[in-house]
Amino acid sequence: MKLVFASNNAHKLQEVRAILPEHEILSLEDIGCHADIPETADTLEGNSLLKAQYVYDHYHCDCFADDTGLEIEALGNLPGVRTARWAGEPANPANNRRKALQELAGKTNRNARFRTVITLIRGGKVQQAEGIVRGSIAKAEYGNGGFGYDPLFIPEGYDRTFAELPAEVKNTISHRARALHALKALL
Repeated sequence: MKLVFASNNAHKLQEVRAILPEHEILSLEDIGCHADIPETADTLEGNSLLKAQYVYDHYHCDCFADDTGLEIEALGNLPGVRTARWAGEPANPANNRRKALQELAGKTNRNARFRTVITLIRGGKVQQAEGIVRGSIAKAEYGNGGFGYDPLFIPEGYDRTFAELPAEVKNTISHRARALHALKALL
């Protein structure tokens, strides 16, 4: 089955294709979509739906979209829905990580969770799936793998960040992996 994943993020596409090998996953570029799809909703669910609905309405193909938020307990669950652009425009993962470390300076509660919401639109029917991974924020960046906040996030039950874990481990335990497995059940 062909499905469009409403993303051009090479890291995300690689992760999705590894978890859903039985499906042909197309990127936005693959379908000729070069639009900057707005993410103006106040929730992960809303942003995920906006992106999927845009692709479905403009390209008339079955698709799914995700939105992910890092929720840091001591910061009132910030950055949440603004995770990718928390440090301001232009969006820059290094600046976002730096801001997280600055905001947590001197705080002992470093509990956090990553939450991914996926919206699937197939034949016009809308369904959503969610994946959550709990963990904590490290006091410095560790590792060279992954992307985004991965050098800061230590998943529960591990002593290394997502950026230090092998991809096959991360792809088994991550928020996106869990949401994709929930999506797989919908498919």
